[in-house]
Parts: sequence; C-alpha cells; structure tokens
Amino acid sequence: MSERDAIELDVTLALAEAIGSGGITGRQLEGCAGPMAAAQAALEGRRAAGDLAWMDLPGQDVSGLVRFAEERHGRFDNLLVLGIGGSALGTIALGGALLHPYHNLLSKEERGGTPRLFVLDNVDPDQTRGLFDLLDWERTLTNVVSKSGGTAETAAAYLLVRDILEGHVAGKAGPAAIRLPVAEHMVFTTDPEKGVLREIAEEEGIPAFPISAGVGGRFSVLSPVGVLPAALCGMDVAALLAGADAMDRRIRESPGLRNPAGLFAGVQYLEYTAFTRRLSVMMPYSARLRFVADWFKQLWAESLGKARDRRGSDVHVGPTPVEALGATDQHSQVQLYVEGPDDKVVTFLRVGSFDREATMPQLHPEKPALAYLGGHGLGELLNAEQRATAWALARRGRPSIRVDLPRVDAHALGQLLYMLEVATGLMGELLDINAFDQPGVELGKEATYGLMGRTGYEALAREVAGLRKGA
Repeated sequence: MSERDAIELDVTLALAEAIGSGGITGRQLEGCAGPMAAAQAALEGRRAAGDLAWMDLPGQDVSGLVRFAEERHGRFDNLLVLGIGGSALGTIALGGALLHPYHNLLSKEERGGTPRLFVLDNVDPDQTRGLFDLLDWERTLTNVVSKSGGTAETAAAYLLVRDILEGHVAGKAGPAAIRLPVAEHMVFTTDPEKGVLREIAEEEGIPAFPISAGVGGRFSVLSPVGVLPAALCGMDVAALLAGADAMDRRIRESPGLRNPAGLFAGVQYLEYTAFTRRLSVMMPYSARLRFVADWFKQLWAESLGKARDRRGSDVHVGPTPVEALGATDQHSQVQLYVEGPDDKVVTFLRVGSFDREATMPQLHPEKPALAYLGGHGLGELLNAEQRATAWALARRGRPSIRVDLPRVDAHALGQLLYMLEVATGLMGELLDINAFDQPGVELGKEATYGLMGRTGYEALAREVAGLRKGA
C-alpha cells in the first residue's frame, strides 16, 4: 500500500504542547506504550488461538459470495436486508459510503443493473408496512441476517416477509394474492451449523452463508454479513478487504502506539482515565461517512460498556459514543463541545479528495458576504470548516483527533473499519474488560422473549410485569 492510499491518524490536537494543560503529555504517552504493546500481544494471542476470527476476515475467500451475486445480477430490483445492530449497521455504513448518495433513486441502468438497497433494522410497524407497500416482491431478494436465527426483531420481519412470499398478502396490482418461490427470493446469513435459520435453509434449500464462531455482530461488517449485500449491490468487495488486510499488516508490523489502531486506543484510554473525558464523539466531515459513525457507536458502546472487569470486580466502565456530522452539527452540537463540560474527545474523519466537486460561481462581486466564496469548491469549504472547528476546540483546551482518508473508496473504508475494530479490542485490554461479550444486551433480549410468550422465559416475564404493574 502506497502512502498515497493509506489513511493517517493525527493526534496533535490532543497533546499538551498544542492545547495546554488539558492535553496529553509526552510522559503520559510514553507510559502507555508498554501497556499498549501488551494489549496488542494479548489480542494476537487470542487470534492465534482462534478466539477472534473477525481479525482474519481480511484474508477470507469470498469467491462464493461474489459468484452468488454475479448469478443474480439483473434479476432483482431491490435487496431487502433484515437485521438489527451489527447485522444491519455495517451494511448501512458500507452502502452509505460506497454507493451513489442517491442510489435508490437512480434508474436500473444508472445503477448498472444492481438492486436498490433497503435495510430494515427496526420493528416499527409504520416503517415496516410503509416499505413493504412499496416493494415489488417479484423483483425483491430478501437477505435475513441473524447469527442465532432467533433475534426477535429479525425473526418478526422474516415471518412477515415469508407470509408475503407464500401468498397470504394481496399483491400490489389487485386483490389476487402473490405466491413466490421462497428459496429464489431469500438468502440467509447465519450460524454455519445451528439455529432456526440454518435448519430452515437445510430443509428448504434456501441459500445460506455462514457467520463463523469468533465473529460477533458488531465485528461482522467484513464477514458475509456486510460483504454479501455489498457484492449484490456492486460494491468493490475485493478492494474493501484489501484495505482491511493492508491495515492488518500495518498494525502487526508496527506494534504499540506506532500504528493507527494502537495510537487511537491509547489516546482514547488516556482521555478516559487521566482526564475523565467520558464522551467519545465521532464527527465525519463527509456525508458518505455519517453511517460509519453510527456503526462505530455500537462497536464502542457494546464492547466497552461493562459492569465488571476480568477479575469480577465492579467497575462500570465505558466511554459513551456520540455521533455528529460536519458541518451540519457545527450548528447544533459544537457550542456544547467548545464551551460546555470538558468531558469529550472528538474524532474527526476528514476526506482529502471528494469524488464530486462543486465549484461556487463568482457572482455578486459587490456583496463581500457572498463574493469571497467564488472559485472555491464545496469540499474545500467543508475541510476548512473542519480545521476551524478543531482550532476552536483547541483554543479552549478541548482535545481532538483527526483521521485522514485520501478519498472515500472501498480500500480506504476497509482500512478505517478494521482499524476501529482493532482499536476497540485494544481499548478493552487496557480497561481489563471483555470487549467481546454483551451481557446487558442479552438480559433485555431474554426479557423481551418472556413478554412475547416464548417458552422457557416465563419467569422473566413475570419479573418484568411485576416491576410496573399495569404498564
């Protein structure tokens, strides 16, 4: 990978020499180097033992996924992805970054024969029925994504779609019901061996791709969870994985704080522990990266928000992730960041070169408030606003980090996503917690099962019902 293609991390405006007493000192960074090297060694040890299969995803064979996508090219106008959390957010981030900003509004020819992308990641009935009313089901492929197969929200959406395909719902053209071959209009992404979706796939011949053990939902974007929809929609999955692989090599060849993942985690750890900055803001100055911040929010929160450390002691740790979008949220959140509580570290995502530039015309020379913009591009203005926001924070002693992407393409995105995944694992090691479980989420899932009448969860249903009688 050439330097021209590499993403870079700049932590200058988090350091004391740039922002004063509120910044990290050289001694603090030096003190973090040893623990960071140990943290990276611990991750690599678990990787070698097969515990962290997500770390090997950049080198996976995706020929089967690509072949599946090629065989269905042009057959479907819509790809509907059913999933929630890590089963949806990665796909949304990939689509937002790598497809045309208005992909779903383009004609089939303008989309190159690839389908529109719809990701249904909630069970809101208005949203669900509203989307279902618009889809031509004969031209829709549904990808059901759930490792366990039993995630309530995804299972509910699957049942509704299945009901439509089996002809129990009237078609759009009139009262006559439609009936479509399920195995031709559905594909599952699920556990390779067990779970209800795997059972149905084997019983009915529905295509199914595996989510391997050691690949948790929030670390699954580079697995078939994200790569299958990406391939179906014509994204460059080879470049995406090549970018992740380049970042993987970079991290392994330059351990500790000398690689972007280690440096990002080290600065975030020091901000959290030494300066009690409990909020971690990610603020892309690119609309195409806004859903990367949404994806990162789950990655950071679900991995690092833990009640107990590895020894079982109560610690209740975890930085709270916040998403913002530049320049939009300069006009809604930055006032708080600059003058409110000093409890945040901001990570800016900045793009060097935009695919589409719009140069402002030189009009109204007699109006200084407008004339100064003439001849400048919108990308130039956006990056100037990022620099100005970082400066305003620094002037008040507020820290920020900047991740520079040469451009928003599959290779750069692969680097960024993998870097943030590894940084999350490293942060977990530094906090001495398990970054790869989510007991708090599981508790809520199980209570939902009970409230909805799932066998085996009756006691939880009674406990929840007793908390607020009549609710």
